[in-house]
Amino acid sequence: MPRQVGRDSRCGRHPLRYNALVTERPLPLWTLNESDPRAPSEAVWRRMTPAERDRVVATLPSEFPVDQTRPPEGDPHFNAKMNARKTLERFFARHGRRVYLACELPVYYPEEPMFAPDVMGVVDVELHERMSWVVSKEERGLDFALEIYVAGDRRKDHIANVERYARLGIAEYFIFDRGRLRLSGYRLPEASARRYDPILPQFGHYKSGVLGLELALEGEKLRFFHGDAPVPEAEELIGKLEGMVNQLELRLEEEAKLREEEAKLREEAEAKLAKVLLELEALKRGERP
Repeated sequence: MPRQVGRDSRCGRHPLRYNALVTERPLPLWTLNESDPRAPSEAVWRRMTPAERDRVVATLPSEFPVDQTRPPEGDPHFNAKMNARKTLERFFARHGRRVYLACELPVYYPEEPMFAPDVMGVVDVELHERMSWVVSKEERGLDFALEIYVAGDRRKDHIANVERYARLGIAEYFIFDRGRLRLSGYRLPEASARRYDPILPQFGHYKSGVLGLELALEGEKLRFFHGDAPVPEAEELIGKLEGMVNQLELRLEEEAKLREEEAKLREEAEAKLAKVLLELEALKRGERP
């Protein structure tokens, strides 16, 4: 309720004649801490209007604060994460599955420090471009996370994230240690669990229930398998398509040559036929050919 404040009668010659209404402006439900950006709590989010929620989503940064920014990790890191994302995107598109995939997209769980997995996946959601994944807005947390370790803080991926991703309810977490050429996988035993069980490999393959695929190492590369068959990567698909194009071009050239030969044979046959017809007409007229 607004509070009434009476004007001091000592400020004038006449006694107090009226009260002034002073309306206090309500404090905002949420403000951004730029040094530690976090989404509001679920309780605060529920109290917000749609316009206030949109403001939160637009305000949350799409990159780490400067003091938390990690240095680039070079081609081995970049190529591995992009290859994984593109391979999975093509596979799910061909099989008609809606799986949203992103690389290093800022993720905001309520009141949690922002993080950005090398590759993240969420099943059965709208596929469109996003600047961030705000769990309260999407009404969904992550289903799958993949971290690719090349250099830096090994404990973050191998220890801290194992505890944190499980606590947040991320169903599966995989780590590709590019330097040591090791693969590790973790899974929540049930949706309500908040501690991972390690995924035990079968002949070097780690099964992902979220993706419906298996992960394994092939030389220095992380590969995805559908049954016993490796999921084609972008370069492999390009090579296969280029091979098909070359075969089609050769076939077209061969067919063109055949058509030229057929045209030549047809011309020769037509010339012989014309000569025979002339001779036949001459014979009918009693002429010697």
